[in-house]
Amino acid sequence: MHQLDNLAAIGRLDRENMLESVALFPRQLEQAWQETKKIKLPPAYKKVNKIVINGMGGSGLGTHLIRSVYFKDLKLPLGNIHSYDLPGLVDKQTLYIISSYSGTTEEPLNTIKEAQQRGAKLLGITSGGELAELIEASQFPGYVFVPQYNPCAQPRIGLGYSLMGILGLLSRLGFIKVNDQEVHRIIERLDRLAKELVPKTSLNHNDAKQLADQLYGHIPIIVAAEFLSGNAHVLANQFNESAKNFSAYFLISELNHHLLEGLARPGSNRKNLHFVFLKSRLYNSRQQKRFIITADIVKQNKLSFSDYLVAGDSPLEQALAMVLFGSYASFYLAVLNGTDPSAIPYVDYLKKQLRH
Repeated sequence: MHQLDNLAAIGRLDRENMLESVALFPRQLEQAWQETKKIKLPPAYKKVNKIVINGMGGSGLGTHLIRSVYFKDLKLPLGNIHSYDLPGLVDKQTLYIISSYSGTTEEPLNTIKEAQQRGAKLLGITSGGELAELIEASQFPGYVFVPQYNPCAQPRIGLGYSLMGILGLLSRLGFIKVNDQEVHRIIERLDRLAKELVPKTSLNHNDAKQLADQLYGHIPIIVAAEFLSGNAHVLANQFNESAKNFSAYFLISELNHHLLEGLARPGSNRKNLHFVFLKSRLYNSRQQKRFIITADIVKQNKLSFSDYLVAGDSPLEQALAMVLFGSYASFYLAVLNGTDPSAIPYVDYLKKQLRH
């Protein structure tokens, strides 16, 4: 029996029940979509000329996806920051969204006072902490959610709340077009996909297990393009934090202008690196050709790689399907690495040291 088909062994490693949180990703999306409909938003919030969103780690992943999925549709600039400081462009005509799953993330919280002084239109998305207190005290509006579908309590695995929370609010304000029918169709597809990726589906029939098996002992280099660019960031984050496995990402076509010449050295690249190409039939035809040629050059350099063709009828559907797939793949890589996917000892250590 392959290690990834040993359900008892998987259960022993998954001490904080991450697997259930991964499976509940569609329910997180569903909950956030319905709840953001009920939030009252001031009419003035529709009259801004730019959007800036501040979120760290798992709380910032949703913005990466939204920016890439709606790159061609957004009619105003959307800035994605991870900072203690505000960019100079934040002013009275800025919608400033603070995304903090815990509500205690110090970097974005540090910016609130200055954002208020500048007259920015503030919104918050959180499950509690200081940020929830400010929202509930009517300092500014926001979405305070109860993360009932994230039993492991890790923000990166509760991505459905922050992602759909932001998407729902931006839709309510008229900046992004998404409707009930589209959301419901996507959730139904995700429910079907989850059944293909759960542990009881054997390695031979489970794409997420197969990718994890191919990546074991390697550094995953994620490659994506266009509307899946945000997914490249998310997947690298998942491998780093859940699988405790160093990972990085690059985007086509930008990587074609520099990375190809760096593949040959050091010689250890051939042993260490494994490229993961996130492919889509919805990409620009020229981008699709670039993927084929780039994979050929990777092969010429004797580096290993995998292709994953993301399914779905729309950019949003494919992006959300990729989040679910990546969550399972990173979980399975954690199992192969013999580590608890929920535990983040070094992140916890850093936070403890910062308190001194």
